[in-house]
Amino acid sequence: MNNLKLIIQREFIARVRNRTFVVMTFLSPLIFVGMIALITWLATLNNEEVRQIAFFDETGMFTSDFKNSDNVTYINYSDLSLNDAKDSVVIKKLYGLLYIPKKGTNKELASSVQFYADDAPNISILNGIEDIIASKLTNQNFEEKGLDLNVIENSRARVNILIENFSGEKTSKMTNYVKMFFGGAAGYFLMMFIIIYGNMVMRSVIEEKANRIIEIIISSVKPLQLMMGKILGTSFAGILQFLIWVLLGSVLLFIATSVFGIEAQTPTGIDPSIALQEDHQEEIQLLLQDILKLPLGTLVMAFFVYFVGGYFLYSSIYAAIGAAVDSETDSQQFMLPIILPLMLGIYVGFFSVVENPHGTVSTVFSMIPLTSPIVMLMRIPFGVNWWEVLISILLLFGSIIFMVWLAGKIYRVGILMYGKKPSYKELYKWLKY
Repeated sequence: MNNLKLIIQREFIARVRNRTFVVMTFLSPLIFVGMIALITWLATLNNEEVRQIAFFDETGMFTSDFKNSDNVTYINYSDLSLNDAKDSVVIKKLYGLLYIPKKGTNKELASSVQFYADDAPNISILNGIEDIIASKLTNQNFEEKGLDLNVIENSRARVNILIENFSGEKTSKMTNYVKMFFGGAAGYFLMMFIIIYGNMVMRSVIEEKANRIIEIIISSVKPLQLMMGKILGTSFAGILQFLIWVLLGSVLLFIATSVFGIEAQTPTGIDPSIALQEDHQEEIQLLLQDILKLPLGTLVMAFFVYFVGGYFLYSSIYAAIGAAVDSETDSQQFMLPIILPLMLGIYVGFFSVVENPHGTVSTVFSMIPLTSPIVMLMRIPFGVNWWEVLISILLLFGSIIFMVWLAGKIYRVGILMYGKKPSYKELYKWLKY
């Protein structure tokens, strides 16, 4: 037991004192916050860009319909010839030229409109132009058939489905997206932590094996103790790094939003004053209520439990691989069994859990130890029975015991093997020693 404690201390101190570890611990939050600030700033610049679009309207019907907005300015070139309009757009480097030809029927006109531009135009701008033309032609078709536009507009039915459970509690339409965000973020971060800190364990084993230090250590320490010490020591260093990241990231994000005036942008580009109108207020309130109703405490506790479980499960595999090879290059052939279940968990989470969090696929993969740390975290925001979580955790930690025993047998033989690239067949033989 004393040997295990000494190994844990040694691994922890070695990781913490490592120059790369120190630099990335304090540099990563700066990079993360800087990326958020840069993306926000670039999005602001993109929103502030005003695009000048010329239009050549042979019909004369749409001259008053193209109205300037914050992002688009329309210029009427209908008094020029089409070729002169094209030349003028190129010389003045305008965004593009909209050509509306004169046709016999509105149906022919609708399929004949053209947009000239050197670069592919923004899809939202094209959709806006199409809506303007379509609305005009539709109204004209109604008038030709003798229909009253005011009567038609007043007759339009606007349906807003309210969601309510059988207990009488109302919920937002966006509640599934909120649950998907929280669960997806937790699952994705867990996957990244497992890969990052698992690789630390593997590199540590490879480094000691390459320097032949392992031969001296193994003379006084059991291989299983050495492997567990590396896993635990690296995990404590990883937890310390993660806590520093959270603390520094929160402080830097607060400073960035305060000093540089970075404000959250609505994803649809809707002005906040419009979004807070009476017809949106109830939806926003319901959305906030749904966020507060999320089992955030359970999610945080589950994240910690599954982080520990997932880390130990995969780190034992990383340690076994590190002991089996002589360099990181040789380890690439064994990476697929590690990466594949993690990626499968992410894909199952986003494509199955979101659509049917309590379905067969979601439930099964939340029980399989190699994918449960990710899939179960993504299911928890949708509400999972406590016994399902308990079974998942028991299976996970039961698999850890088996995997540590299995990895220990490979580790015991592999750390003293040099000069030979092991195959899966060779690893199977080591299990019998």
